[in-house]
Amino acid sequence: MVPAGRGGGLMRTALLADPVDGLDEALAAVDAFDRALVGGLLRPQPVQAEGLTGLAEAVAGTPLATRAAEAAGKAAAGAAADDDLLPLAAARAALLGSVHDALVARTDEATGRSRVEEAVPVVPADRRTANLPAAARCWLSDLARAGWQGVDHELVSEAARVVSAMLPDPALRRPATLLDGFAAELAASCPVASTERIPVRRWADLWARAMLLTLPGATGTAASGTASGRLLPLGVDVHEHATAAQAQVHAVLEPADGTAPRLVRAAVSVPKPDTVVGAGLWQLLRPHMALLAAVGEGRSMEVSGMPVTAGGDLIWDDERAHPGGAADAFATARVVLAAATAPAAAPLDRHPARIAEPVFLEGYTVREDGGVLRFEAAGHSVAVDAGRVPAAGPLTPEAVRASGACIGLLRWDAGVFTVQPLAVETTVRKKTVAVHGGGWAGGTADKTGVRAEKAATDAVKVLRERAGRLLRT
Repeated sequence: MVPAGRGGGLMRTALLADPVDGLDEALAAVDAFDRALVGGLLRPQPVQAEGLTGLAEAVAGTPLATRAAEAAGKAAAGAAADDDLLPLAAARAALLGSVHDALVARTDEATGRSRVEEAVPVVPADRRTANLPAAARCWLSDLARAGWQGVDHELVSEAARVVSAMLPDPALRRPATLLDGFAAELAASCPVASTERIPVRRWADLWARAMLLTLPGATGTAASGTASGRLLPLGVDVHEHATAAQAQVHAVLEPADGTAPRLVRAAVSVPKPDTVVGAGLWQLLRPHMALLAAVGEGRSMEVSGMPVTAGGDLIWDDERAHPGGAADAFATARVVLAAATAPAAAPLDRHPARIAEPVFLEGYTVREDGGVLRFEAAGHSVAVDAGRVPAAGPLTPEAVRASGACIGLLRWDAGVFTVQPLAVETTVRKKTVAVHGGGWAGGTADKTGVRAEKAATDAVKVLRERAGRLLRT
């Protein structure tokens, strides 16, 4: 889809449509286990027991085999203790991890990208807070026993005390945020038994990940080294939930020592009220990371001694970064992206939903097939996930339809690869114009963006006044 020797986009798009050996079997085992969680593990029916044993059989021959088989047997008999459910969550994660690895290998083959795997540092467990993860695991185990169909407001409300106790501890904020968001989703669907459609895969994903985060040392993020050099932003991926928001900047780092450029990410997450949406998110995110201003202004950043994990995530510190010169994201994509190496995913991040590979595409035509946009060139096409375009920026599905070049994230969803646009080049009055999803990250003079930010400012001001009154009473 990109002329040879340029970019780093989908040069062999046809590979993305080819089947991956063993993928269907692994996903079938996961789906069977997920269906067992719908009815609950308190009194499993024969079909649920089959899903449990099928999961254990799928990891036979691995280090998890014995523990998973024992746990599946107890769960099938309705006698699983809290700690017995951990091996089942681990087995599920291992299967999805193998799917992730196979799909990433396919994306590397399609893009010609090389991947560097580094040893992941072991984070020592903090025994002082072991009781709180154990309490979280107890609540999650109660969820699994009740099943999604048995979830009610009383069961969901029990998470509040655990979350409120975990949130003040920075080391436990990650699982606390996950539990808070998970509980909010469940509460919004209560009583789940009357819900028309249960998000079986999603809730099982959240449950299993939360279970694994209760393990000692699982929540720590240790840097495997430091990064110094010029950081060239490619785009911003915005994640929004009713109770939290995150901005993740994808970028290319040109190391100061002259080694090969590498793909990195830098993210900032904040809690938020559900009334702050769209462009208003930047007011919450912007004060915590100067990189967002650089993205909005089209500049690079110089970083020095910035901690970085083995998975390529910069542990951002504004003190270790300062603004650089002008940096056009599309110039970076055309010139540097093809040579950039990619990091291997961290163990807990090995999940198909976490695949987000930066790619550059141009020379395509846009067509719509059954309501789905597709980028097509040389007889091959890739679906475009325009629904992921955030409302927090000027990028719109209409701009994507009119585009001729795109910086995006290659993802895998519902059995197919898709491209999530981060920025596009389109023609306006015979001039090529770049439109970035993160174009308002550092502030904007755009009328639409200004109106959205003003509305968010008013909402935040009202919330602060109400909070102040409550504290004074």
